[in-house]
Amino acid sequence: MKTKLSTNLRAIWARSYVRIVGANREFSWVFFEIFLPLLNVSAYVFVYRALGAPKEYEGFVIIGGAMLAYWLNVLWSMASQFYWEKEMGNLELYLIAPISRVALLLGMALGGIFMSSVRAVSILIMGVFLFGVQFQIASWWSLIGTFVLTMVALYGLGMLLSSLFMLLGREGWHLTMVLQEPIYRASGFYFPVKFLGMATALSASLVPLTLGMDAMRQLCFEAAAGTGVMPVHWELAALAALAILFLGLSVKSLEYLEHLGRKSGRLTMKWQ
Repeated sequence: MKTKLSTNLRAIWARSYVRIVGANREFSWVFFEIFLPLLNVSAYVFVYRALGAPKEYEGFVIIGGAMLAYWLNVLWSMASQFYWEKEMGNLELYLIAPISRVALLLGMALGGIFMSSVRAVSILIMGVFLFGVQFQIASWWSLIGTFVLTMVALYGLGMLLSSLFMLLGREGWHLTMVLQEPIYRASGFYFPVKFLGMATALSASLVPLTLGMDAMRQLCFEAAAGTGVMPVHWELAALAALAILFLGLSVKSLEYLEHLGRKSGRLTMKWQ
């Protein structure tokens, strides 16, 4: 048991190490990951200024632009990962390795969180200095807890989608591109999602970032309480439920994936 745990921990570190080192090895990537997304954030900030919107809306945009990094990482470095590994011929190695498939995805998630955090923190810092956004943190512990719960639920969703997208093959890759833009709007990355209507907001809450961003905005800006979908403690409870749901489903989906591979022997080959 101790040996198996040690092997899985080493696998987690191995998969995260690649992303941690890769995030800093090519400095041109760091530049494009930070400054190009800032252009999109800046556009929304200037639109709000032109419309004479309250100052906290600029802060909403900064938080949304920072959290967008995690959504893109989940789509492209988590949900699509097994599909790309299959295309490159590495999936066979993962399936025969004496480790848990959950450990592989957990390592990808931890490394991905580090990569995305570099971009997210940079956008937050530049948002404060370039646009003069002032945060009024109601509770640091609540804010940190909200962020952690959001990441657990979000990357649990990514682990679930990784199995689904691999089974779908190229259609899963197409689904990744289809989901990208609609989630930007439905989850309220650049505006309070409550303004889309309560039904739309609750439907979009299946993506953990929707509730996570809404709660963090309420904790960061006093005036944001009136724009929230629901009180923060309710959103935290919902995030905890989503985290348990997605992590549980991801484990089941990985077990099904492994069972299907042993039964059909065709997961690592193109379907005839």
